[in-house]
Amino acid sequence: MQVTIDKHSGFCAGVTGAIRRAENELQQTGQLYCLGDIVHNGQEVKRLEDLGLETIDYDDLRTIHHARVLLRAHGEPPSTYWIAEQNGNTIIDGTCPVVKRLQERIAATYNAHKHDEPRVQIVIFGKRGHAEVIGLQGQTNNTAIVVEKPEEADALDFTRPIYLFSQTTKSVEEFHRLADKLKSEIRNQKSDTILEVNDTICRAVANRVEQLKQFAREQDIVLFVGGTKSSNAAVLFNHCKDANPNTLFISSPDEVIEKLSTFGFRLSTCKIGICGATSTPLWLMEQVRDKLTKLT
Repeated sequence: MQVTIDKHSGFCAGVTGAIRRAENELQQTGQLYCLGDIVHNGQEVKRLEDLGLETIDYDDLRTIHHARVLLRAHGEPPSTYWIAEQNGNTIIDGTCPVVKRLQERIAATYNAHKHDEPRVQIVIFGKRGHAEVIGLQGQTNNTAIVVEKPEEADALDFTRPIYLFSQTTKSVEEFHRLADKLKSEIRNQKSDTILEVNDTICRAVANRVEQLKQFAREQDIVLFVGGTKSSNAAVLFNHCKDANPNTLFISSPDEVIEKLSTFGFRLSTCKIGICGATSTPLWLMEQVRDKLTKLT
């Protein structure tokens, strides 16, 4: 059996930065609150909770006073900072720098045009309810319009200016398909409205798709390791499975034997690849590799 871990898989830089901040704080104080799961991977959350990290929600944030609170890489709306300040809490800001720059761009666009007539439309290509998108909407006093797929563009008003942005982890192809649809609709309606397209997708994440597909094609079986709550894991898993139908989704090493039993492969002669999402820690993929090694 040949087992390989994809060298491009694992935490993105934003998640790595947030986790390092958490680890540094915990080493110094032994206690830290985090608003929401620091990463959408239950195994990594459990590891940090064992070190003293306590995950809280927005209701908890309103009742906690004079504490240290970590904001995860996804970013937060301005209201979160205000609530923390009112309660005397200290914010440890783990917002990904790419997300932070996007927040600033959206806020600048909103502030520059919020009194314009006709009223502008700030459109965010992203997943409704996703933590990053909630933070982005907050930069516009929650007036931004979220579009999840190009087909939803029909609901926009093409007589009013449109400023298009994207959640950082969305598909580049889908984003440009949405932009092309907006341009086409404006032409069809013979409108002279403003359309400003801002491609704000993180290329460090987007480039993983082709890398992951290539890795998957080179394997007999692929074990994709990810958290069940991770949007990025769901997307990348589907890309993997498209490239190699013998792709299995697992969340922990304990699932390896059960999942592999569904195949009729002679495992001792197989090439098995292990990969994961931007929210999957390397140590978890290494545990899956070790589990496979013990099987042989």
